[in-house]
Amino acid sequence: MKNSLDSAALTTAVEDVHRAGMPGLFAEVRDGDQVWRGAAGVADVATGRPVTAGMRHRVGSITKPFTAAAVLQQVDCGLIDLDAPVGRYLPELVPGERGAAITVRMLLNHTSGLAEYLPYAYPSLKAFPDLANTRPESLEDHRFTRFDPVELIAMGVAAPPVGVPGGPLGVYSNTNYLLLVQLLEQVTGTTAERYITRNVIERAGLRETGFPAGPYVDGPHSQLYEAWFGMIDPPRDHSVHDMSWVGPAASLISTVADLNCFLGRLLAGEIVSPSSLAQMQRTVPVVSQEGRTIDYGLGLHPMEGPGQGTFWGHGGTVWGGGALAMTRADGKRQMAVAVNMQRWNRLDSAGKPQPHPIDGALATLYRVAMYG
Repeated sequence: MKNSLDSAALTTAVEDVHRAGMPGLFAEVRDGDQVWRGAAGVADVATGRPVTAGMRHRVGSITKPFTAAAVLQQVDCGLIDLDAPVGRYLPELVPGERGAAITVRMLLNHTSGLAEYLPYAYPSLKAFPDLANTRPESLEDHRFTRFDPVELIAMGVAAPPVGVPGGPLGVYSNTNYLLLVQLLEQVTGTTAERYITRNVIERAGLRETGFPAGPYVDGPHSQLYEAWFGMIDPPRDHSVHDMSWVGPAASLISTVADLNCFLGRLLAGEIVSPSSLAQMQRTVPVVSQEGRTIDYGLGLHPMEGPGQGTFWGHGGTVWGGGALAMTRADGKRQMAVAVNMQRWNRLDSAGKPQPHPIDGALATLYRVAMYG
């Protein structure tokens, strides 16, 4: 197992992603006390303003480990029971038999069977996951919409189930994490944003991480270019977008340095108890939003290469932006990467995303960053 950073290889890998078609990206890789940061491309295609490794960025569902950690802190305090039915806490949101069958753990690991609300909140995405019959217009229509999380949850609960509670194969759904946000607020008596900020973000010592108060990203940041599978051409900037469509399920703004710091401290047992961390790392098979089956724990998922050890972390996407942050189980090797375009793959005649050179270049970057 290599334990040193190959700066030249990392720089080349980042530049290759840009050359493959990504407008801009930036990354931080750590190995023990060694730190490499790099960036390639532009933050604004109109002006040519370059990206830099210290930029703030919408990190999407990398928010989920933060929210899960906050819930596990309440488990540690004895105020939430992982295996209690959600109907005990939120009977008005998940009523009846489903509320009795779905547990807090099932929300955390996406085995509740609750559908994703997003295609119902964004009407032009109603056909999702049938991508060929989606259209991107409602992304623009709802750029400044202030969504009510209870209404979003109701859409997911009312939609046809995607599985039975606790079934053998979970399905990734933001409805689960909006419910966890409501649970956290009920138990703590404060907003989830305020609780997570005080007890997770500040406990981890993060200085550039926080929830947006409005549709803007404060501080130096990149534009975020949404292509929606070639249907938005040229891709449109969505860095200005109200994030109430996901709230504390995926709205966090952070930096690659802060993401590495957070995951390092989480895996070191500094954010939740050792027993809760062990629960976070108990995985089940879950179908991702991209249609792949992955192993998923409680707000964390693993990646591993042959003989390289297991990395834990999460990926995230928002309209136009994406990120991936992974830390090896021993905390020594870490990677966080941010990109400023999403859904660059055009669809083939069967409506499936076609391979794109960006895919291979990113895979190479991840491999070099994690395994040397």
